[in-house]
Amino acid sequence: MNRIVESVPNFSEGRDMEKIERIVSSFKGKEGVKLLGYQKDEDHNRLVITVVGEPEALKEAIIEAVGNAINLIDMRFHKGQHPRMGAVDVIPFIPIKNITMDEAISLSKEVAESLWEKYKLPSFLYEESATDPARKDLANIRKGQFEGMAEKLKLPEWKPDYGERSIHPTAGVVAVGARMPLIAFNVNLDTDNIEIANTIAKAVRHSGGGLRYCKAIGIELKERRITQVSMNMTDFTKTPLYRAFELIRVEAKRYGVNIVGSEIVGFVPMEALVDVASYYLGLENFSIQQVLEARMME
Repeated sequence: MNRIVESVPNFSEGRDMEKIERIVSSFKGKEGVKLLGYQKDEDHNRLVITVVGEPEALKEAIIEAVGNAINLIDMRFHKGQHPRMGAVDVIPFIPIKNITMDEAISLSKEVAESLWEKYKLPSFLYEESATDPARKDLANIRKGQFEGMAEKLKLPEWKPDYGERSIHPTAGVVAVGARMPLIAFNVNLDTDNIEIANTIAKAVRHSGGGLRYCKAIGIELKERRITQVSMNMTDFTKTPLYRAFELIRVEAKRYGVNIVGSEIVGFVPMEALVDVASYYLGLENFSIQQVLEARMME
């Protein structure tokens, strides 16, 4: 592939494997498209797919996947820990190789327009594609979630960028946009008290006075009887993963709570993990160019 764009669409289904496989199949066996992987989460009831491809080929695969999701997911019956507003909650496009951010923005708009024309699925443009500063932050758009979105769309300031002022009856709405790489980073706590997790998340996220490039919410992992600080790290070069991890550790001590593990959802730039290793090992004058695989891929 000469021109490569990445997409990480999030679907509101993390429990039914038959539905998951049908959605994922949209990205298999397509020329110009490579499925890197997917992760499902039963507590979040969410599917995160990571795929790369040539712009036009990826566009068609995304549109097909959304169609499958609309046929399979009825948001009127959806329950999960993760905030969501549609069968397909968000579709980001990330420029990787020989494609500019402006081209990624254009691609996001083409996809959003097609979703309305083909499926009558309304959409908001977010991040770099946003038409209004209030829509740049996905959390602002998603506020109210599926259950409150029908009334939200009636407000003067919340007309969809594509579509009419009414949700798709079973699939809700979707956010589509272009952005830089984002890391979905979750830290698990040895408490089942969701209020503690929420308080820690508020202290860590930027909107609560915490880290500039961190968004965070508290999540219950009921089957494991623990909670989680679920984060989106929007610029790991300015707010590294270890900084969020250590701040959570410090805040958790106030409540006699400990970190019992962490996870990364989807894929992560090598540089982000090199930063973590350098910090915890106390490496001096270390560069990613000293990583064997990084040099081999040059």
